[in-house]
Amino acid sequence: MEVILIRHTSVDVPLGVCYGQSDVPLRNSFEQEAAITSENLKSYLPKSKSFDHVYTSPLSRCVRLATYCGYPDAERDDRIMEINFGDWEMKKFDEITDPRLKEWYADYMNVRATNGESFAMQYQRVANFLNELQQKDYEKVAVFAHGGVLICAQLYAGTIKTEEAFKALTPYGGIISLKLTN
Repeated sequence: MEVILIRHTSVDVPLGVCYGQSDVPLRNSFEQEAAITSENLKSYLPKSKSFDHVYTSPLSRCVRLATYCGYPDAERDDRIMEINFGDWEMKKFDEITDPRLKEWYADYMNVRATNGESFAMQYQRVANFLNELQQKDYEKVAVFAHGGVLICAQLYAGTIKTEEAFKALTPYGGIISLKLTN
C-alpha cells in the first residue's frame, strides 16, 4: 500500500508558541500555499485519478487543506492529530515555567508534557492508525495531517531513524510517500 501524507499549510501562530492540538488559524497565504500543495498532490494520484480512501486529522488546519484539495468528506481520525502538549498549549516555550519542560527537552521521546503526551505516546497513536490501515484492501490512500504525524509515519515505515526524526520535518504543505507492506 502507498500512503501519501500531506502536511497542513503554515499556521498563523507566532514563532516559539507551542500549539500541538490547539485548533489554530492558518496564515492569510493559505489560498496560495494550498494551490501549490493541491497541484503537487496531482502527481501522486493513482491512474484511476482518485485515492482508495482519504483521511484527515479533525483539526481545522488539516480539514481545510483536504477540502481545498477536493476531499471535503475525508474521514476524520483523532489518531492522526498532532502531539498533545497539555498545559503548555498556546504558551511560548521560553515562557513555560513548568519544571517538567527541562525533563521533556532532555527526553521528549518518553517524557510527557504536563497533562499531555510524550512523543512515544503520539507514535503509538499513529502506529495504531497505520496498523489498522494496513488491514484494509487499499492500494493508495491520502492522509492530511501534521508534522509530528508525518515523522511518526516515517519512523513506522523505517525510512528515518529516531535520531533523525526532527531533521526530517516535512515543510508546511509538503507531501511524502511511504510504502507499507503487511
